[in-house]
Amino acid sequence: MTEHVLQLRTIENNDWATLLFVLSFATIAFTKSVFENRFGDFANLIFSDKYTKVYRDSSHLKSGFTISLFFVQVISFAFFIQLSLSNFGKALKTDWILYIQIITFLIFFILSKYLIEKIIATAFDIEEFVEQFNLQKVTYRTYIGLFILPINIILFYYDSLSKNMVLLFIAIVIGANVISYLISIKNYQNLILGKLFYFILYLCTLEIAPYYFMYYWFTKGSA
Repeated sequence: MTEHVLQLRTIENNDWATLLFVLSFATIAFTKSVFENRFGDFANLIFSDKYTKVYRDSSHLKSGFTISLFFVQVISFAFFIQLSLSNFGKALKTDWILYIQIITFLIFFILSKYLIEKIIATAFDIEEFVEQFNLQKVTYRTYIGLFILPINIILFYYDSLSKNMVLLFIAIVIGANVISYLISIKNYQNLILGKLFYFILYLCTLEIAPYYFMYYWFTKGSA
């Protein structure tokens, strides 16, 4: 007599991720159609600094173009964080509840950091400089966020990639963020030298400390 053993199959639901990827590309397409010339300059950011020179006024930080692509950037970086955690065995890449937690934390972190920057900038009378500096950082990080969107799709839907390949992607993204930050400092070096003490205070308080505490919290929580 043949004995049949029933095994429970775990079916992973990827629909939520597919929906977010489609929504991201739809937002990019809509932004491109509404801001055609500006999007063209933005797309050439890696080859030319025309975009940062033309759209350097701080008022562009709250424009529809910046906000719509910032929305895509947050989605993209939240995916990348979850996929990186999955690569290290700390999470499941299909866990939509975890994704909601990550993207909520990202939005809260970014908005809180922005508000604190506004308070400090106003207190030290460097508001215009901080607004322009933030605009340039947001521009480069948005560009990186759009760049890693197709990488996220590959990492999410293909399980055959080696861990070394994933680590290479992580290293590229971290390196690109560091380089973009250095470019921003270089572009505003004259203003920075004029307010060096305040910039060092700003750098330590809002650019180094938050990421250090995030790293400390993550490593302690993983221990």
